[in-house]
Amino acid sequence: MKLRFTLIAALAVLAACQKHEPQPGNAIAPAAVAGPVKGVDRSHQGKPAPDSTFNDPDGEQSSLTQFQGKPVLVNLWATWCAPCVKELPTLDRLSQSKGVAVVAISQDMGPHASVVAFLTEHKITTLEAYQDPKMALSGALGAEVLPTSILFDAKGREVWRYVGDLDWTSVGAAKLLAEAGAAQKG
Repeated sequence: MKLRFTLIAALAVLAACQKHEPQPGNAIAPAAVAGPVKGVDRSHQGKPAPDSTFNDPDGEQSSLTQFQGKPVLVNLWATWCAPCVKELPTLDRLSQSKGVAVVAISQDMGPHASVVAFLTEHKITTLEAYQDPKMALSGALGAEVLPTSILFDAKGREVWRYVGDLDWTSVGAAKLLAEAGAAQKG
């Protein structure tokens, strides 16, 4: 019986591995489009920040327009996202500098208190508990992956977005963040 099962499994694997040539008249499905790639994406450069609202740390409605006048790094994250949790301490350290405002906006749909508790538990002391429980901002920004961080210049125009996690205290991150000042002059 065991030999029979092994033989059937082997035949199934061989059948699955065979290449079938398309027959004339059969439509060939287009190749799947790859999703966002980790790293810098400049394809939205110059676009104004959307006016979508999210909750500020007090639970009141807010939008990115309140941050105009200074470069702002918007980080979209969630408590259940391992790469997000990995980069949060570096965002917390970055937010202690005065060069760029850091607004980390949780995409968690649960109660605001759970986001506050999560930040406290992970010793995130500088970032405030912004939350986008309806994912209106992330939807308006077209963010497909968490974390996604988007740098806006002082006029509220997108400079670039970084898809995936990054050590925001690194030299590479500092070079990227310096572009907010260069965008203001341009």
